[in-house]
Amino acid sequence: MTLYGTGSIPPGWVGGFAQSNPAFAYPDPDLSSLPMLGNMDNIVLLQRQWPVKWPEFSWETIPGEPGSRCFQMFAPYISRLGYTDEGRVYSIICPQQGVWLGEKICLNVEVTVTGQRGWVDETTRELAGDMTVEGRIWFTPGKYQGAEFQDLWILLKYLEPHFPMDKENSIRVTTYLRGNPDQPIFPIWKGQDTRFESPPFAQHPEAWSVGNLDVEIGPIKKINDPVVDDFNALVMKGFNLASGNLLLPGNVLSWNVWFTEPKLVNQVAWREHAERWRKSIDTHHGSPHGNGTIARYFDGTPFSPLESDVEEVFQEIERYIRGLI
Repeated sequence: MTLYGTGSIPPGWVGGFAQSNPAFAYPDPDLSSLPMLGNMDNIVLLQRQWPVKWPEFSWETIPGEPGSRCFQMFAPYISRLGYTDEGRVYSIICPQQGVWLGEKICLNVEVTVTGQRGWVDETTRELAGDMTVEGRIWFTPGKYQGAEFQDLWILLKYLEPHFPMDKENSIRVTTYLRGNPDQPIFPIWKGQDTRFESPPFAQHPEAWSVGNLDVEIGPIKKINDPVVDDFNALVMKGFNLASGNLLLPGNVLSWNVWFTEPKLVNQVAWREHAERWRKSIDTHHGSPHGNGTIARYFDGTPFSPLESDVEEVFQEIERYIRGLI
């Protein structure tokens, strides 16, 4: 596939970091000589960015059955990759979005980058990186919940301070390199994922460049409070039923990230990006640059969870909360 791009590239590109170590080169980039850095620790070094206009996610709704694979584009520009004029990557912003459980419970879902390293080359339009991420899930504020959840929200808010009512107390989902639970670092490489074919609606030849990554989902982290841990397990059960096992332990979540042309970085805006998106999701369950797409199978058929299953989990959650009174 030939990639094009439609805009202009700002001056200032120097390059050279990708070529500074022979081990960084394709076909098998080895970035282990670079330290894994905190994602927000070096914002002052960022000069340029590749914005992700089309973050195309993919996963098997029934793990192990290729025909069950769904494709869903998350909100435009929800992700971006930041780097220096020389091409060293210092920050990778990943997705955050809202998810409904049967139109009753509203959740914020974020892929939080906990470490990263890598390079980009504007001349070749290539990139290579390593990441560690953690999934985080918490309840959207009560006034934006479905009517049936309103009174339960009030009970949750005051029953237990460590319920996932905010990002600080979010349900944390572990991830690791596909097939290797002992390795939390996984790569992001150039091109589309070749393990499966993407349908035309999930491809964007108008993009400037494209990269891919996949990660295997691990168990949620326990906080060693049985009341909260059991409740969090119930919430994840409902989330996976409603989302088609998006974060089911052992499932593999893949995404092709389609970039627009490089842009300069506003360091203040970069630092505030996650909070801006969170407030947008909290307010109207939307996104600052528009919403993504629904989950669809390869032939375009929408994914639709069994309403009875989601309803059953909602009732379980309700009984659990009221049983704490």
